[in-house]
Amino acid sequence: MSIKVRIPVPLQKLTGNQVEVECNGEDIKDLVDNLEKKYPGIKARLCDENGNLRRFINLFVNDKDIRFLEGDKTQLKDGDEVSIIPAIAGGADFREDQIERYSRQIILPEVGGMGQRRLLNAKVLIIGCGGLGSPCAYYLAGAGIGKIGLVDSDVVELNNLQRQIVHFTKDIGRQKVESAKEKLESINPDVEVVTYPLRLTSENIMDIIEEYDMVVDGSDNFPTRYLVNDACVMSNKPFSHAGILRFGGQATTIIPHQGPCYRCLFAEPPPPGMVPSCQEAGILGAVAGVLGVIQATEVLKYILGKGELLLGKLLIFDALEMSFRKLTVQRNNNCSVCSDRPTITELINYEQFCGVRSKTCQVGGGN
Repeated sequence: MSIKVRIPVPLQKLTGNQVEVECNGEDIKDLVDNLEKKYPGIKARLCDENGNLRRFINLFVNDKDIRFLEGDKTQLKDGDEVSIIPAIAGGADFREDQIERYSRQIILPEVGGMGQRRLLNAKVLIIGCGGLGSPCAYYLAGAGIGKIGLVDSDVVELNNLQRQIVHFTKDIGRQKVESAKEKLESINPDVEVVTYPLRLTSENIMDIIEEYDMVVDGSDNFPTRYLVNDACVMSNKPFSHAGILRFGGQATTIIPHQGPCYRCLFAEPPPPGMVPSCQEAGILGAVAGVLGVIQATEVLKYILGKGELLLGKLLIFDALEMSFRKLTVQRNNNCSVCSDRPTITELINYEQFCGVRSKTCQVGGGN
């Protein structure tokens, strides 16, 4: 019989820095005894002097908490996976309901208790509660992001419901940020949701983004995209960008001064009318979901400090071909915003810059 045991960071020095070991045992108690034979000292870290599991240690068998099974008498079989989850320092211990809620993440070696604490302490601003912002917000709330800010000036309309999954039929006519706040708090009461039912402008954006660790750009118009880019670069704020149209989309992650910004990709916006909006050309709802979830994934990776971000990469998705392409983008040494000698050093009039009227510059995310 072979049982796979995932070892948390505080105990890895006892296993020769192994993240995962194999052992045998008929039940949890037998497994712990056998672990002690292979790795002396580990049982004392897991159990008290009476042989009972310590209260700050939780064990999961195939993602199930043994406290809700048979405790240390939980039977094991060949191929089972046991995860040891201790309480972590650097903040209050997890509540029991939090351990259960986030168990599928905590057992990931790349996350663990320390990573989950980072998520719970993180603050993310989502600009646009539409096609991109809706799925992104859902998954960030589910993952346990501690504070989520929502910016959108629109109200829910019937034609939004085909892709903006955070809104329901009963929400038609309601402010999008309030509709989204209700759903996110229902999914996860741990999350603090702050709403900004307004249009982003050069006058208010700096104050709004200041307290957040990362920004998600789910906007649906060029003035807002350039505004978000310039504000984030000037305030050294990382952000995720995505755009969608018809059966495709694109995404990139921007960390100011570590790679190209949005202006390095597109120095100027296209002339008005050259690129149709989703309202004019249409959008497959599921495509918005794909790109919004990619944005959420990039945010989680950034906060956890794990994996390779889309930094200096433009990810192109084609739903009809079901293909992804990743293009390399270079930082423009003459970029007007992020270069060493920028020509734009303060926020400008972005509606004038993009040649559009203000009534088209609402924030919605594929609206």
